[in-house]
Amino acid sequence: MSSEEEPGSVDTAQVIEDCRRYVNAGVATLHKFMGAEAVEWRAEGSTIWDSEGREYLDLLAGFGTLALGHRPPAVVAAVKDQLGRMPLASRVLFNKQVTDLAAALAELLPGEIEKSFFCHSGAEAVEGAIKLARIHTGRPGIIAAQGGYHGKTMGALSASGRDVYSKPFAPLMPGVTHVPFGDAEALASAADGQTAAVILEPIQGEAGVIVPPDDYLPKAREVCDKAGALLILDEVQTGFGRTGAMFACERSGVAPDIICLAKALGGGVMPLGAFASTPKIWAALEENPYIHSSTLGGNPLACAAGLAALSEIQRLDLPARAKQLGEHALARLRELQGAHPEIIADVRGRGLLIGIQFADSDIAGLVIAGLVQRRVIAAYTLNNPEVIRVEPALTIPEDALDRGLDAFEESVAQTKELVAGLSE
Repeated sequence: MSSEEEPGSVDTAQVIEDCRRYVNAGVATLHKFMGAEAVEWRAEGSTIWDSEGREYLDLLAGFGTLALGHRPPAVVAAVKDQLGRMPLASRVLFNKQVTDLAAALAELLPGEIEKSFFCHSGAEAVEGAIKLARIHTGRPGIIAAQGGYHGKTMGALSASGRDVYSKPFAPLMPGVTHVPFGDAEALASAADGQTAAVILEPIQGEAGVIVPPDDYLPKAREVCDKAGALLILDEVQTGFGRTGAMFACERSGVAPDIICLAKALGGGVMPLGAFASTPKIWAALEENPYIHSSTLGGNPLACAAGLAALSEIQRLDLPARAKQLGEHALARLRELQGAHPEIIADVRGRGLLIGIQFADSDIAGLVIAGLVQRRVIAAYTLNNPEVIRVEPALTIPEDALDRGLDAFEESVAQTKELVAGLSE
């Protein structure tokens, strides 16, 4: 190991200053506010080490990307093998990694979905899904949910439901209507003969882990069928075992017309997203196969990671593990809520996608800072900063999860004392 690779050789202050000067000063300020003034250096499983050699427990898992944890050996090995042969495609010859991954996904995806397009991110997957819905139906309208989060590219942002991210870029894509999440009557009232699709998250992640009524997705399916519209389910965050099922929609017995995927699909090693649909709907893209394309999307390196990730998720039965650990974590966090009802308003979630809602965003920020002090990585949800998420790797050891929950309890108690002191 060279001196450049050894812990302690990094000038942390310089990295922070370079971030402020050359990347984004707001990011640097936010990290400082949370007490996260350290440089991440290496990681394995659910553990991160900074450049000074200090160890952190990761309860965030890259906002759900790291279902298999950091550097899962099988995925790393598959990527290394592909890197030694051909990392990027010619775009002229057939690509075995793309076809193998698409075939593997077809075996898992709900309903009659079996055709996939690969890209780099969830936002790109949503863009493709919206385009497919419009070209298939010949209609312009998109119905989305308030509080939803689908990404920050223009079409995805138009369907997302928080003004703080969208208003600065107005006017956005026309034809998008937002209705309250979980309200099937509002959805039915908004759908008409101009509606191409309804796009929903089965569980709203960035809105604060909002779980809808059990009959909501079945009713959304009925609304779409009646209006002749397509149902797009954004499973970017909920897919691949996160909620205790391979896909969150399976619990409702609902199959979408189009599904959006990313995050865990790349195995935590490569950026990889996809949108997928049925052969009947996909036919709209096949008359002109370059009507929607990506130079680097579906590259062999990313698809090799995706294949290995799917294999590991199934081999380890991570949906069942997420269900088991999630029930354990929810029980502990609800006990914590019972002990501190004046600052914890709610605890909710499914599997290892859990949201803890605090009385206000300042309290949530203090709790996050307390976790960082205890070297535990966590974050609030983007559309609801009052909510801290517990979203670790699905492979996290149970004792490590309990250590994280212990730290959570300590941070909540510390914050409660601090708030009480300030109010005196």
